[in-house]
Amino acid sequence: MEDAGIYARQSDVLGRPVQIGIASGQVIDVSFPERIPDDSGSDHEVLDRVFDYLGGAEDDFADLEVAITVPTDQRDVLKAVCQIPYGETGTTRQVAHMANLDPDDEDDAQTVRSALRANPVPIFVPDHRVEDAPGATPSDVAATLRNVEQS
Repeated sequence: MEDAGIYARQSDVLGRPVQIGIASGQVIDVSFPERIPDDSGSDHEVLDRVFDYLGGAEDDFADLEVAITVPTDQRDVLKAVCQIPYGETGTTRQVAHMANLDPDDEDDAQTVRSALRANPVPIFVPDHRVEDAPGATPSDVAATLRNVEQS
């Protein structure tokens, strides 16, 4: 994946577009805008995989190069979220433990919540699998993604 740009496609499953940003061969952004940007392309291998996933194909996206541009403690949390298997959910307490944080320490718990909200690449870092805190994935999209993974 050498190309760079913004790519988006309408998803009937989500009822809105999926948009990805690619730079230096890495996914740097995923969002779910209200409409497809005029300057976006629609043909990209990563979007193809996302749409296969939305169609029910199991994919953990572990082989994709993803740039996570958040502070180190938040990056550790997002890496922990990636350990939650496809089709399963976890809690912020579990994610804190996996990130070597203390879920009973308010600062550590806040780090987990902040990291989930700051996630630049939802779907690829599956914050929708954390059931007790909002992530960067809009709540309706997160619910749909959990349903996709349960099918």
